[in-house]
Amino acid sequence: MAVTLEQARRVGYTCLKALLRFAFMVANNLVAIPSFVLYLIMLQPLRMLDSESFWYIEGILFKWLLAMVASWGWWAGYTVVEWGDDVKAVSEDEAMVLVNHQATGDVCTLMMCLQDKGTVVRQMMWLMDHIFKYTNFGIVSLIHGDFFIRQGRAHRDQQLVLLKEHLEKYYRSRNRKWIVLFPEGGFLRKRRETSQEFAKKNNLPFLKHVPLPRLGATQVILKTLVAPQENGTPAGRDAVIKESKSKGLQWVIDTTIAYPRGEPIDIQTWILGYRPPTVTHVHYRIFPVKDVPTEPEALTHWLYQRFTEKEDLLTHFYETGAFPPLPGETKAVSREMTLSNLWLVGIQSLAFLSGGMWYCLFRYFYHCLF
Repeated sequence: MAVTLEQARRVGYTCLKALLRFAFMVANNLVAIPSFVLYLIMLQPLRMLDSESFWYIEGILFKWLLAMVASWGWWAGYTVVEWGDDVKAVSEDEAMVLVNHQATGDVCTLMMCLQDKGTVVRQMMWLMDHIFKYTNFGIVSLIHGDFFIRQGRAHRDQQLVLLKEHLEKYYRSRNRKWIVLFPEGGFLRKRRETSQEFAKKNNLPFLKHVPLPRLGATQVILKTLVAPQENGTPAGRDAVIKESKSKGLQWVIDTTIAYPRGEPIDIQTWILGYRPPTVTHVHYRIFPVKDVPTEPEALTHWLYQRFTEKEDLLTHFYETGAFPPLPGETKAVSREMTLSNLWLVGIQSLAFLSGGMWYCLFRYFYHCLF
């Protein structure tokens, strides 16, 4: 079939836009990430004198970096509409966020939709696949104290021990509030078939839109971060809670991400922007942690219930284009999430000005020394 002039122009425009966006993303990373690292190196004396203030500043810089990633999608027309419970109400409390995982764009979507949730972004900890340690953002996450988990049965027990140690060492010493994890242990396209086979063998729910979740990391987080009075766990388990006067983990936020027609956005699309403007829908349900069991069998059943609900939510969304009302409500209410273009431009400008400043300083000292 012959290509019309209009089609050729459209393809040419899309390719040019993608190339320019890629160049901007590379330049953005080259100035922002080294600047983040260098600012924190310069602030090491403050870390020794006043650790709390150091991690407060680090959190602000971290939020700005995530806002830069959010801006790549925002300026491509990739926006978010939120449904269900309003998580702003618990943004200052400790919470565990359970998210379904369809593609690399899920992380970018969360980076965007959590920007307007108070202090959440700068005080959150991410659990992510260890492969992300070797990406451009790996050094930032390492400094921030995120946990990189290695997948696979051979590593599972060791990784859970390392996760517990990591939480005890970094979570409250750096004043973290929210912890985000993907309990499925991988992308939907990679986990669906094995999950369905497991469900058939064990007479469990047969799910199409989400795999069955895994127990390990969720249980470790609950047992490590929940205050003793919430579920009767022995008081000596987490002395850090007493030292920091923390109330411990108070909420579990069940988060469901849905893409139109079930076509997820990946990181390449987020960067290059070749997909038409898309609205991603995010649904929240908040559960008090005191209602969440910690014993393996009961917690497994509770998680399976949540993911069965996710299946129902996604089925309803793909059929109607909207999420259903929350239990006890008659009408579902959506909220369009917005970002300030002025604020995003200001952060990007600061990144490029910082990059220029560090470049000039290095050149000056180089000429002084040589």
